[in-house]
Amino acid sequence: MDIVRVLLSILLPPLGVFLQVGLGPQFWLNILLTLLGYIPGIVHAIWIIAKR
Repeated sequence: MDIVRVLLSILLPPLGVFLQVGLGPQFWLNILLTLLGYIPGIVHAIWIIAKR
């Protein structure tokens, strides 16, 4: 399942974070990072998935 989350995180970073942690503060942080720049959103999403 982690491979699916990583692939979704590359395409749409907040979706990967949502599937991992739900609607917590990490999700909202990822939305902010994705809006500020697509690459920071991807890095954050993959970091959240790899951390858990």
